Amino acid sequence: MALAQQLRAESDFEQLPDDVAIAANIADIEEKRGFTSHFVFVIEVKTKGGSKYLIYRRYRQFYALQSKLEERFGPESKTSRFTCSLPMLPVKVYVGVKQEIAEMRIPALNAYMKNLLSLPVWVLMDPDVRIFFYQSAYDAEQVPQALRRLRPRTRKVKSVSPTGPSVDRTEAPRAEAMFDFTGNSKLELSFKAGDVIFLLSRVNKDWLEGTSQGVTGIFPASFVRILKDFPEEDDPTNWLRCYYYEDTISTIKDIAVEEDLNSTPLFKDLLELMRREFQREDIALNYQDAEGDLVRLLSDEDVRLMVKQAQGLPSQKRLFPWKLHVTQKDNYGVYNTAP
Repeated sequence: MALAQQLRAESDFEQLPDDVAIAANIADIEEKRGFTSHFVFVIEVKTKGGSKYLIYRRYRQFYALQSKLEERFGPESKTSRFTCSLPMLPVKVYVGVKQEIAEMRIPALNAYMKNLLSLPVWVLMDPDVRIFFYQSAYDAEQVPQALRRLRPRTRKVKSVSPTGPSVDRTEAPRAEAMFDFTGNSKLELSFKAGDVIFLLSRVNKDWLEGTSQGVTGIFPASFVRILKDFPEEDDPTNWLRCYYYEDTISTIKDIAVEEDLNSTPLFKDLLELMRREFQREDIALNYQDAEGDLVRLLSDEDVRLMVKQAQGLPSQKRLFPWKLHVTQKDNYGVYNTAP
């Protein structure tokens, strides 16, 4: 009997929550842009309860997951008494056309996810595995570019009778009900004050989706207290603040960039990004020094100096600590040239 079939025949699998991932398949790849372009894998995930939804993952997220699992469950693990034979992840490729590399990885990554989701239940319930296959708010907001054949995101609202000991879900996003709530339809989750609700998604600023007592539904966020929020790392979007100078007018624009806040771009990539955002070729990039004067960026070394200078400055959530000042290429009047 195959390992996946054997697992599904065991009683402990039946006690897993309905929202745990049991199958995943890459449906497409899409190009995204940070400081440079990169490709993400569009993955259709199926849960034990029958729900299907899309998630968007980069190869480096696969790599980070595998590194954590090897440390936790690999034969050399010193942190867990549970070990198992982990699937092999396709190796990193540093040279080649990005789209071709992504296309070639699809069969191997599909096999990797199939084997990963066939492992024992303690792996399926590992927090990092749950987070990797969990549909974040960022994932839910994405519109597939070419997957019109796939159904939109849906979740089954299903009641189940709990049997046997419960599975430890202390690492899952969850909330405690502060008041009784009675749903007005089958889509809404009813609960009593004090109930613990395991969170599945943030529908909007006022409503959440979750599971309690084996039932899934939506409910008002104002009725609960968040015990553990959704992980921030699910959303790879950060913001780069730019000041754009035209004549005597300066405007502010925040640009969404799917890069880590501690990353440092190359000068050519940063210039290309700004040209694309402001639809102009004749621009210059600058940063503001400690005295408030603009300093023009001309090389990778200048960019590194800008980033280094900003490291000691107060930072805001999801906003790069360094800022760009975009001026017209031939406008030297913005610089302090006084001796």
